Amino acid sequence: MSIVVSNSTIQRNGRLVGETETRTFTFETLRLESGEVLSPVTIAYETYGSLNAGRNNVVLLCHALSGDAHAAGQDRATGAPGWWDSMVGPGKAFDTEKYFIVCSNVLGGCKGTTGPSSIDPATSRPYGLDFPVITIGDMVSAQARLMDHLDIKRLLAVAGGSMGGMQALEWLVSRPGRVQSAIAIATAARHSPQQIAFHEVGRQAIMADPNWKEGNYYGGPLPGRGLAVARMVGHITYMSDLSMEVKFGRRFREDRRPFKFTADFEVEGYLHHRGNSFVERFDANSYLYITKAMDFYDAGRGRPLAEALSEVDARALVVAFKSDWLYPAYQSQEIAKSCKLAGLDATYCEVDSTYGHDAFLLETDEETHLIRHFLDSVSQGRAVDEDEI
Repeated sequence: MSIVVSNSTIQRNGRLVGETETRTFTFETLRLESGEVLSPVTIAYETYGSLNAGRNNVVLLCHALSGDAHAAGQDRATGAPGWWDSMVGPGKAFDTEKYFIVCSNVLGGCKGTTGPSSIDPATSRPYGLDFPVITIGDMVSAQARLMDHLDIKRLLAVAGGSMGGMQALEWLVSRPGRVQSAIAIATAARHSPQQIAFHEVGRQAIMADPNWKEGNYYGGPLPGRGLAVARMVGHITYMSDLSMEVKFGRRFREDRRPFKFTADFEVEGYLHHRGNSFVERFDANSYLYITKAMDFYDAGRGRPLAEALSEVDARALVVAFKSDWLYPAYQSQEIAKSCKLAGLDATYCEVDSTYGHDAFLLETDEETHLIRHFLDSVSQGRAVDEDEI
């Protein structure tokens, strides 16, 4: 049996979200934190599940750096699964039989939302580096406009991992009256010097590519080598030493050539594949803008985070992974501590995973257990029983 719900099909017997289609919403102007005005702005989004009569069962999912609006189900055009498909659907962490799930592509992206590759109405050409500087706050402002469009006044929860977790924190800080709870996974309230450094290496790789041409590469050869290297660096930080050892070891590739500085080891081949496939689906300028937005982000706006959260009346679930060295657990602990100092009902959980930062996409069972209990408690208005989780 299957039913059509909010432009998505749910297969009850398979407990899966079926075919999905990305939609768009366009509005006239958005004033950015820089003071510049972006006009017009289009947001790509998908929804899953049903909006209840009280319009109070909405969960906003926020994606990480390279994600998009397609969080679950099979894309109607390509058949590709959503980036958090294992977490969204009937009976899953974000249960579409209980909640109305919304996921949008971030401002500055390249998967349907206005970004550097979009057409600048003033020139009828892609923006390139004429695109204004954007922030995590601007991304949330665009999401808030989407919620207005959907006539959703308050969110039951905002959830995301990595950069998605930053957006969840930003909702708490900048729009506390519109958020009942936040789920921040494998994230930080602000980047450390090491996190900024890794992003800068990726940006420099892109800008050193001769095809980048100061961001004016549209219509010509893409800065593919630079973007591929940036992605390779990123993937190294997403995994742990142990997960690399288990997945690759020091195994040689079966099709390796005589020594010519090609990919001899399995891990080298994996990085090359990841880098090259990324070039096919992501815009290099979007990578530059989004990583800068992450690096500039400071949830406290120069103040202690607890002070920035002092007027917030919401609940929080903060999740970290022991082997995550890109977003180490101490950063999540700082978020949870700040929430509690500010008087929020906050729960902190640290998962013993070997997957590194990728764990927020892979540790489905653990996250499902934590998130299901948390959302049930929030929707029922009761305290989280930490013995249950």
